[in-house]
Amino acid sequence: MAFTIGLASLVPEHSWICSTGKHQKKDLYRRRMSTTCSIVKNENQICRSLRGLRDLAQTGQYKAWLLDQFGVLHDGQRPYRGAIATLEQLAQTGIKMVIISNSSRRALTTLEKMRKLGFDPSLFDGAITSGELTHQYLLRRNDPWFAALGRRCIHMTWSERGAISLEGLGLQIVEDLESADFILAHGTEAIGLESGNGAKKMELEKLEQILENAVAKGIPMIVANPDHVTVEARALRVMPGK
Repeated sequence: MAFTIGLASLVPEHSWICSTGKHQKKDLYRRRMSTTCSIVKNENQICRSLRGLRDLAQTGQYKAWLLDQFGVLHDGQRPYRGAIATLEQLAQTGIKMVIISNSSRRALTTLEKMRKLGFDPSLFDGAITSGELTHQYLLRRNDPWFAALGRRCIHMTWSERGAISLEGLGLQIVEDLESADFILAHGTEAIGLESGNGAKKMELEKLEQILENAVAKGIPMIVANPDHVTVEARALRVMPGK
C-alpha cells in the first residue's frame, strides 16, 4: 500500500486519516473530510487523530511514500523549512520515498537538482517525471501513437531555466511547421535551433501562435509537462500545460 502526500503539510498540525467503510454515517464522514483522507484497514475505526507525520510513519502501514517536489519540498530555488530534516527522519523508519513530478526534466536531472538544493539523493528510491516518461516513449516507440510520429519536430524548450537535450532520440529539430511531423513541448521560453545546438528565446505569444497554426494543420503535439504553472520562489512560471 502506498501513501501519496504533499509535504507542504509537514508542520505537525492536527490531521485526520479517515476510513471509507460502507457502513459509516455519511454526515460524520463529511465532517471528517476537512483534510485529504486515506484508507484505514480497520473499517470499524472511522477516523484517527494524528499529531503529525511521525505518528503515521510509526504505524508501519505505508511502505512507500510518493512525494511531489515543486511547491512541496522546495520552491524551485531553496528547500522549504523543515523539509530536509523531515525526510531524513522518515528515512530512518525504513520508509521508501519516490519523487513523483510533472517536471519536463529527466529523472536523474531531477535527483541532481535535489542534491544541489541540499537534499541527500540517497533518501529517495528514485524519481518518476513526465519528462522521463516522454523521453522513454520517444526512445522506445513501442506505442503505436508514438511509432507513427515521424522524426522531425519543433522543440519548445527553456532558455533561462536551461534547455532540455534531445540527445539519443534520433530527432531532427525544425523551426517551421511545414517541415514538422510533430511538436514537442518541454518549456515555454524558447524554441530549439535546427542546428541542434541551443535554443533561441521566444515570447509566449509567438509560441502560442505556432500552436494555433499547428492545430489548424492537424499537427500532433507532445506536452512533457502538463502543469499550467509552477512555483519559483515567490513567483509563478507558465508551464507547457497552459
